[in-house]
Amino acid sequence: MNRTLARGSTAQATLDYIRSAHGEEAARAILARLGSAERKQLETAGTTGYISYDRLTALWKAADAHLGESHPEWVEDAGAFAIESLGQRLYGGLLHKASPIEFVTQSVSLFNLYYPQGTMEAVEVEKGRAVLRLTDFHAPGRLFCGRQTGGLREATRIAGGRDVRARHVRCVSEGDAFCEWEVRWASA
Repeated sequence: MNRTLARGSTAQATLDYIRSAHGEEAARAILARLGSAERKQLETAGTTGYISYDRLTALWKAADAHLGESHPEWVEDAGAFAIESLGQRLYGGLLHKASPIEFVTQSVSLFNLYYPQGTMEAVEVEKGRAVLRLTDFHAPGRLFCGRQTGGLREATRIAGGRDVRARHVRCVSEGDAFCEWEVRWASA
């Protein structure tokens, strides 16, 4: 079993997104794809407690099997929803900044408030653009990376960016040494 962990809020926000965007019936159908132990842990996960990353990815895979064909962008939308909703309530001080540059260069990592392992840091920063690199996180995968793309896009918007675009440009799952996201924005 993978010993990677995630905050319970990641599961809560995923289920909240599914219910909000696709309805309670979709949430029930997705949860029905999981084993009873997985369902129980995901449904009862505390916001700030930790859950097994394997359980979280099982939820994402079940959601992707149910939503992926008709809503291929669901995982990015879920990442943006997580930051816009629960993320702002929990970590508003890290999100509401004078500029996106202040957000990407702050000393406290928003990433590590969700995942205790791994390091997300800005490796390139210039006006209207940043490249964020994730190292020492050994279980990303397409769904995780898509969720991060949506989350980074929304976090940058909340931090004052306009017309924000985020792209996942390097991926461990594709043989790269680390994952990277390029985020671009216009200033207010």
